[in-house]
Amino acid sequence: MTFSIVARSDDGRTHGVAVASKFLAVGAVVPAAEAEVGALATQAYANLAYRPQGLALLRTGVAAADVVAGLVAADPGRAQRQVGVVGAEGDGATFTGGGCHDWAGGAAGPGWAAQGNILVGPEVVDAMRDAWLGAAAEPFPARLVAALGAGDRAGGDRRGRQSAALLVVTKGGGYGGGSDVLIDLRVDDHPDPVAELRRLLDIHGLLFGRSDPADLLDLDGPLAEEVAALLAATGHPPGGDGLDAALAAWAGVENLEERLVPGRIDPVVLSHLRLGAVRDQAHGAG
Repeated sequence: MTFSIVARSDDGRTHGVAVASKFLAVGAVVPAAEAEVGALATQAYANLAYRPQGLALLRTGVAAADVVAGLVAADPGRAQRQVGVVGAEGDGATFTGGGCHDWAGGAAGPGWAAQGNILVGPEVVDAMRDAWLGAAAEPFPARLVAALGAGDRAGGDRRGRQSAALLVVTKGGGYGGGSDVLIDLRVDDHPDPVAELRRLLDIHGLLFGRSDPADLLDLDGPLAEEVAALLAATGHPPGGDGLDAALAAWAGVENLEERLVPGRIDPVVLSHLRLGAVRDQAHGAG
């Protein structure tokens, strides 16, 4: 009922799952991942017990292929199961039971596994594999979504489209560093869920992407003056607490606080501030 890719970043620190299906809220069922441990997808009459059991095995250092073997060996319903697993190192592994609805199958390699069932054909898995291998220069989350998109364009689930999800974990990668969940995006019911997932990932990157220190601009001179004027135009004029405090107040409203660096400004934040000032001025004029 589903096609998915589970993978590990080239540096081994980040793991994730991208999945799509003609199934309501597939992200609530299929993916599981733990930072620096591994990731898995359980699908085709999904056995949700595979998620904690598989991660527990990966946590002890069991190889992905052995995790898959252990999960399906203990499952009397294995003929109708499909699972993909990737660990902290080594090759990914995938399993498709003989009772899964056609077309069903998978492929795996170093740090990745792709699988699907009720697909238009093997070209869906082939497309995911090729897109994953061909997008090594892309950021890890975008690479996962690119692979999922390739499978979707190849035909995907032969019953149609409904939902998609992306789960990515890395140590301390969550909001404010308070969790390991870097990305948890779900499109539960949508006519074009993979495209919508890609749109949500773009928004996530804008709001929560980490600033590249090499791109940061010093908040002094003419730039500081411009930022102060822009903040004033958006209703956040700098006061006695200074420019950083006013910028933080505005960024908190816009959900851009993760991109703030004292005394400097991310070009992404600056662009958003400029657009916001123009928007607010236009609304005021109207």
